[in-house]
Amino acid sequence: MTANSSATLTTDRPLSASRAGLWWGLLGVLAFSFTLPFTRVVVGDGAMSPLFVSCGRAVVAAVLASAALVITRQRRPSGRQWARLAVVAAGVVVGFPVLTSFALTTASAGHAAVVIALLPAATAALVVLRGHERPRASFWVMAALGAVAAITFASVQGDGFGGLHGSDLLLLAAVAACGFGYAEGGLLSRELGSWQTISWALVLAAVPMALLTTVAVVRQPPSGSPLDWALFGYLGAVSMFLGFVAWYRGLAIGPMAQVSQVQLVQPVLGIAWAALLLHEQIGWPTALGGAAVILCAGVAVRSRLRQPG
Repeated sequence: MTANSSATLTTDRPLSASRAGLWWGLLGVLAFSFTLPFTRVVVGDGAMSPLFVSCGRAVVAAVLASAALVITRQRRPSGRQWARLAVVAAGVVVGFPVLTSFALTTASAGHAAVVIALLPAATAALVVLRGHERPRASFWVMAALGAVAAITFASVQGDGFGGLHGSDLLLLAAVAACGFGYAEGGLLSRELGSWQTISWALVLAAVPMALLTTVAVVRQPPSGSPLDWALFGYLGAVSMFLGFVAWYRGLAIGPMAQVSQVQLVQPVLGIAWAALLLHEQIGWPTALGGAAVILCAGVAVRSRLRQPG
């Protein structure tokens, strides 16, 4: 099988007349929506360290990605593409998992979901800057309002205005890191292919993440119940790899404009899972904060997407 094969993993032809792209995108978002609650479970009881969870799951995903790349005989990236893949790896493979894992040792999954709801607008803003687009002023206004809404929510949930906790700063840094990774990955996927981009990024980060996993095991040997290990397996196999395969396949099939907006469902699902699975109390501040951030992100993304390419 070659890179030009019609195998499912390598089919990136746009099928704009089909709703398959939306369903693949929604499947990816559904997979991602369990990430925060499941991470909260495995790091919250102290059985597994945040460093082990964030780095170990990347190692699991890298093994799966390597197998997929070998089986489908993918062409290796060029020198400049490796440098751009380093940006993707730093943001999506390293930055987001590590920062959110440490944040969730103290922050609730519902609280984190609201702050992370800023991600769609942040990604859109970075794509605009990276792609040298000129969106209308309303895009920047709504993106800024979304950031203000997220920071205000985090402050009020902390110790009042100006009372951001360390976990909030970690979550905001995670949004920035993931936004850079998504933006560069979206552009790079036009050259390497959709799922191939995240796979090569995982391979690139495999060695340092394996070393950090070893350090984490030596410092604090992981324990946990069978459920903890099952959730860890989900974070590695699904959140870090299979979810990306579905998400990027949805974007590849398209229409990309509509599929990209499916991401706005993720924080809603994250808050719902926090309430249903972790029995977290979702009060009106969380609901109102989430709605405000999602609304601003949605308007910002739609404003940007209306611009001619």
